[in-house]
Amino acid sequence: MACARFATLKAIHGTSTHMHSLRPRIQISDKVRAFSALMSPPSTAVFYENHGPPDTVTKIVQLPPVEIKANDVCVKILASPINPSDINRIEGVYPVRPPLPAVGGYEGAGVVHSVGSATRGLSPGDLVMVSPPSAGTWQTHVVKDKIFWHKLDKDTPVEYAATVTINPLTALRMIEDFVDLKSGDAIVQNGATSMVGQCVIQLAKLRGIHTVNIIRDRPGSDEAKEKLKKLGADEVYTESQLDVKKVKSLLGNVPEPALGFNCVGGNAASLVLKFLRQGGTMVTYGGMAKKPITVSTSSFIFKELSLTGFYLQNWLSLDRNEECREMLDYLLGLIRQGKLKYDMELAPFSEFHTALDKSLGKLGSQPKQVIKF
Repeated sequence: MACARFATLKAIHGTSTHMHSLRPRIQISDKVRAFSALMSPPSTAVFYENHGPPDTVTKIVQLPPVEIKANDVCVKILASPINPSDINRIEGVYPVRPPLPAVGGYEGAGVVHSVGSATRGLSPGDLVMVSPPSAGTWQTHVVKDKIFWHKLDKDTPVEYAATVTINPLTALRMIEDFVDLKSGDAIVQNGATSMVGQCVIQLAKLRGIHTVNIIRDRPGSDEAKEKLKKLGADEVYTESQLDVKKVKSLLGNVPEPALGFNCVGGNAASLVLKFLRQGGTMVTYGGMAKKPITVSTSSFIFKELSLTGFYLQNWLSLDRNEECREMLDYLLGLIRQGKLKYDMELAPFSEFHTALDKSLGKLGSQPKQVIKF
C-alpha cells in the first residue's frame, strides 16, 4: 500500500490545507527521522477531500515526504492517464474507490527514485509501471510496496507503459476468455473508436479474426472510419447506417459474428445483438450511454444468445500478478514492434485541469488524455 502523506498539505495556488485529523504513520521528530529513515521527495499531487464533480473537488497540492520502508519503492512518475473510471472514483459512483482524502489516478509508469533496504530486483533508474493498478498515481512521486511495481524494458514508450493495463488488457482478455475464436471468425463491437475498441481491432487482426465496428453519428465520422480501417477494421458503420431491417445483409464476405462487445448500452447494444450469429455471446464492459440493454424474447429463445459482463478489476489481483504481467509484457512487446497502437494526447502536468476538461467532454470528442510529469 502507498504510504500516507496527508499530514500537512500545501495548496499550490496560494492557500494552505491542514489535515488535522490525519497524521504521518511514524510519529517521531524531524531530527531523529533525518538520521533513521529513508524519505521520499515532496510530491505534487491531484488531491480531493470529498466526492463530487472532478473539475470542482480536485486541486493541486504539495504533499510532504513519506518514509520509504524496507520493502517500499519510491518512483518518480512520468506518465499517468485520465480514465473514465478515475473520473467515476472522484465522483463517488465507482464501486471500487480509495478512502478519502485521496490522490487521483490508478495507472502509471515512471523511473525508480529510491528503494527500501530490503528491496531486491529494482534499482534507481529502472523503468517501472504500477501492476496491478492501484490508487494515487496522479502525483510526481509515489511510494508503494515493491509488489506493486513491474520492471520494464527501457525502450518501452512511457505513455504506453502507463496506459497498457486498463484498456488494452481488457481487449485481450475479452477476445480470449469468452468464445473459442478461430482464424476466420468475426467480432462485432460498439464504441469502436475507444481505446479498447482500437485494441480489439488490432489484436483480432493479428489472429485472423474479422471485426465489424459500430461508431456514433457525429462530425468527423468519415475520418474515424478511415482511421479504424487503417488499424485493420473490416467493416465500420455509424449507428444510423444500421437503421435497416436486415443488418446482416451489410456483412458482405464477413461471417456472422460469434462474439460481441458492448461498452455503450441502449440502442448501440441492440445493434451488436442483431449482428450476432445463432448462439453468439455479447460481453458488456461499459455503459457510456447510461441506458439499459433491451433484449427481445426471440433473441434468447430462438437465437439462443448469451449475455455476460466483464470487469477487469475482478481479474487483476496480487495472486494473479504473474499471469497478468506476462500478458502485459506480451502487449508491450506488440507496441514496441509497432503492431499495437492507439490514440492518446499527452498533456503536461501544469495543464492538468485542461486535460480533465477534455476528459469530461467539455471540449468535444477528444483522445485519451495522458498526463506527463
